[in-house]
Amino acid sequence: MNYEEAVSKYDPVLGIEVHVELGTETKMFDAAPNTFGGTANANVTPTSLGLPGSLPVVNEKGVESAIKIGLALGCEIAESCRFARKNYFYPDLAKNFQTSQSDEPIAYDGSVEVELEDGEIVTVPVERAHMEEDAGKNTHVGGSGRIQGAEYSLVDYNRAGVPLVEIVTRPIEGTGARAPEVAAAYVRTLRDIFRALGVSEARMEQGNVRADINVSLRKSPDAPLGTRTETKNVNSFRSIERAVRYEIVRQAELLDAGESILQETRHFHDETGETSPGREKSDSDDYRYFPEPDLVPVVPSREWVEQLRAEQPELPTAKRRRLIGEWGFSDLEMRDVINAGLLETIEATVAAGAKPQGARKWWTGEIARQAKQQDVEPETLVAPAQVAELEKLIADGKLNDKLARKVLDGVIAGEGDPQAVMEAKGLEIVKDDGALEAAVDAAIADNPDVVERIKGGHMQAIGALMGPIMKATRGQADPKQARELIMKKIG
Repeated sequence: MNYEEAVSKYDPVLGIEVHVELGTETKMFDAAPNTFGGTANANVTPTSLGLPGSLPVVNEKGVESAIKIGLALGCEIAESCRFARKNYFYPDLAKNFQTSQSDEPIAYDGSVEVELEDGEIVTVPVERAHMEEDAGKNTHVGGSGRIQGAEYSLVDYNRAGVPLVEIVTRPIEGTGARAPEVAAAYVRTLRDIFRALGVSEARMEQGNVRADINVSLRKSPDAPLGTRTETKNVNSFRSIERAVRYEIVRQAELLDAGESILQETRHFHDETGETSPGREKSDSDDYRYFPEPDLVPVVPSREWVEQLRAEQPELPTAKRRRLIGEWGFSDLEMRDVINAGLLETIEATVAAGAKPQGARKWWTGEIARQAKQQDVEPETLVAPAQVAELEKLIADGKLNDKLARKVLDGVIAGEGDPQAVMEAKGLEIVKDDGALEAAVDAAIADNPDVVERIKGGHMQAIGALMGPIMKATRGQADPKQARELIMKKIG
């Protein structure tokens, strides 16, 4: 069954759980450093390892970040909430339970507006945002790198106890064939919100943001919800889209064959675009939640909450709507910028002195092309300030677009800033009237037929003289100045 047939027969319903690691200096319940990477099992304390007699203390900055996220999602902030113990076997949480929040989350009842590529707005309902801690990292050695077939496993507890906020949606209905796109756009929107709030670097490649994607199918929008599967820890937008597409088709094929869907966790495989079974999915009762006896309830004062609300930065959706007016971009141009993930980069380039359209042209054009060739992010090739400097050299008449591309190549190659590359390679537009005049005289003398056509009123024929002039000046003639000289000499 192909995807189009699957969504014509069944109505997909999504549920998405997004985990974001907070950028606090220390972990959620102890003073161990919260840093990425490093020597295995170096960033730990007795509390990180759950050793007897160690006691947790709540990270105030973690609570503040959770409130900021809740406010940005339009949630109510609880007047009082508490932590709970979520019990099941964690080889990478030495105390053998996760400190989380169950029926008393810090934020609840919100929604997020998600803009799709064509400008359609989808409102995603948010059930809750709650605080918890991350688990450590298992490394399975031998075989495929997964636990199945591995010779042995290693555990690094550096990540154990890192502050997390988990955002859980209510069922996302009515997306139809666009369900994969909606899922990816929602997670991208949250990623942008986390960055705008400054609560996390939100780097998916480092696991700062991870998504668990729930998918179920039903016969029609008014039918009861179907049995869901949960694809765990999907950490790229493309993978989210592919995982949702695959699950919709897989479940549709099973339902068409008269089989039932097993409520289970599944793993996504980037190399094939498929999911595979994990374990049967537990219900909340199976986790034996009970209040954490070593932590008092969290009671954020209303004054603190309102202070944080007043300090909220401009959120990405509002910012885009403002910038599209200030920059004079069309809706399509702005969507191209957003889809390329270049909004903040272009904003920084404009702040450095470039005009918006010029910044957009370079970042979405030549820089994006070279980044794709090298399979890197555009921002790793050149800095916003360098693009702004390149634009200034063009505005000052020192470079044209052709020469500017050569200068950009030098900047990307690490030869220096645009001014230095231009000077070192002698790429500045020829301003020497004598050299330019000699090139114009030679072109006129060598092309008498073209000159006669120009004298006859065919002004577009001037273009035939520009080629020899540019060749003579190594492409460094000012086209406007050369054109004026040609017209003056021909009369």
